[in-house]
Amino acid sequence: MSATGFAGFPTMGGWDMSRKRIGVVLSGCGNRDGAEIHESVLTLYFLDRAGAEAVCMAPDVPQRMVLNYLTGKPSGESRNVLLESARIARGKIQELSQVKAEQLDGLILPGGSGAALNLSSYGVDGPKGQVNPALAALLTAMHRGKKPIGAICISPAVVAMVFAGQGIHLTLGPDPDDARALQSMGQQAAVTQVESIVVDETHNVISTAAYMCAASVAEVGVGIEKLVAEVLKRA
Repeated sequence: MSATGFAGFPTMGGWDMSRKRIGVVLSGCGNRDGAEIHESVLTLYFLDRAGAEAVCMAPDVPQRMVLNYLTGKPSGESRNVLLESARIARGKIQELSQVKAEQLDGLILPGGSGAALNLSSYGVDGPKGQVNPALAALLTAMHRGKKPIGAICISPAVVAMVFAGQGIHLTLGPDPDDARALQSMGQQAAVTQVESIVVDETHNVISTAAYMCAASVAEVGVGIEKLVAEVLKRA
């Protein structure tokens, strides 16, 4: 599925090469079955405010499930992760497998249940789950190139699965059970609050809990702003 068909936006060949280019991996549109909208928009806002170019991407795959947000129950609909993510990106988005690490200076994964359902099977299979192959390849290439990776909310679990056993410092927030899930994947878990970030100097990975904490959008923004600033500093 070509991104240029959404609104005639330029593809990667039209990027401004003078700006830092930070990939933003989306997983749908909506916190309970896709990308968390507040976390995604705050990420895009802080990147743009800092003068960086956000390169939005998502896999061209069906959502694992679609929720009716009024009833809280599955709607029975079928939706595509790339098409739904394009709503957040306002159509300026690439198919995940078409984006290469050499085209980016850094990578950020907003949270939302889509990270655990559409980018991986963590939400179904737990620490033994699988990660979308294109995302796993991109994360591995970014890590190999020593480029910064930011993970928000539940997304550190995705990073943990890709780099199982490497002892990366990560956070899923204040819940000890979530910390144990990271530890079961061979990572070093930090129990944190919403405004905090965890920086792994060795692996160049930055994480923040965001809506893994019971928080307002303003509080979530504090941690995300810090994470974006740290990614850009290292990019």
